[in-house]
Amino acid sequence: MTTKKCHSTPKKFVKNFLDQKMQKYFFGSCARNLKRDFFAPKRWLRDFSMAPTETLVNRNHFLQGMNVLEAIGNTPLVTVTIGGQTLWTKLEFLNPSGSIKDRMAAFMIEDAEKRGLLNTGGTIIENSSGNTGAALAMIAAVRGYKCIITMPDKMSDEKQNLMKGYGARVIVTPTDVPPDSPESYYSVAKRLVKETQNSFYPDQYNNPKNSEAHYCSTGPEIWYQTNGTIDVLVAGIGTGGTISGTGKYLKERNPKVKVIGVDPEGSVFYDYFRYGKLITPHVYKIEGIGQDHLVNALDFNILDDIIQITDKEAFLTGRQLAQQGIFAGGSSGAVVSAALKVSKHHKGKKIIVILPDSGNRYLSKMYNDEWMKKNRFL
Repeated sequence: MTTKKCHSTPKKFVKNFLDQKMQKYFFGSCARNLKRDFFAPKRWLRDFSMAPTETLVNRNHFLQGMNVLEAIGNTPLVTVTIGGQTLWTKLEFLNPSGSIKDRMAAFMIEDAEKRGLLNTGGTIIENSSGNTGAALAMIAAVRGYKCIITMPDKMSDEKQNLMKGYGARVIVTPTDVPPDSPESYYSVAKRLVKETQNSFYPDQYNNPKNSEAHYCSTGPEIWYQTNGTIDVLVAGIGTGGTISGTGKYLKERNPKVKVIGVDPEGSVFYDYFRYGKLITPHVYKIEGIGQDHLVNALDFNILDDIIQITDKEAFLTGRQLAQQGIFAGGSSGAVVSAALKVSKHHKGKKIIVILPDSGNRYLSKMYNDEWMKKNRFL
């Protein structure tokens, strides 16, 4: 089997994963070539795939003196039992900016720097539902860039304030407009890129570095955290990068692994995958997953199925997670709700669920009883 080379991965991701003895084994002759930035040499995945699983142990002694960007990745995998079903949940909200989007944001920015698309004093401009925006704003703060994020008005105030806290400028646009409308958050971002000198548009929905980030980090992490015993991966579909990259890596390791996507009711992915048709999308309350148009970062060939979830299912399941000590967002509730449905047809299988972000971003919404009652979810 030929494993794809990963051209950029947070260097300390690997260091955090290994003890000192394993670190020496892993890097080998590459150790002399490590540069003092936050990305690893190109050959790390090849070596990582050869590393004996039993030596991937204590990493705590690597957690001192790191740049915050070097803490991206290597999130824990913990079990949770709901309704008598045990699931393995990957806590991506423990990344530095609080979501899984740190992974691909770092990949895209490092790639842009290498290719000369983003230069000193430049401005990062992106359309985002919030999590990618926060990740880019964090990276901009560390690397000395300016940052402008456009986002739909349905997104939480917490997300807006988080990005502003990192120093980003946030422009709020209407939600219920077509993607090609000049008012949409996509169009506004593209216009700002044209108007702003020395700017870079990551284009998360179409940038191949999005899925590559997860092929090079999330996939290998899950494989080794489960000792290769994963049977089913369940993940939300937003940009499509997480499920495409992670799923591709896992299927290369074991073609029997099932990859199940999760889509909100009102998004276009479910009907396109199941019936080959594009529906007229409608607004839904879940943030961070689903789309009103098809995106290039999503590889439908990786998917075995897509489960459609309602807002109510997502929010109530998310609140159930909180009662188990896992304080995650609505998209996490959606994927867990879908995983519980999947588990009925995969009895005794190890089901891995990716939880993208923290519930702290939705205190005014899904964790607010008045908001839940107003929207008839309680």
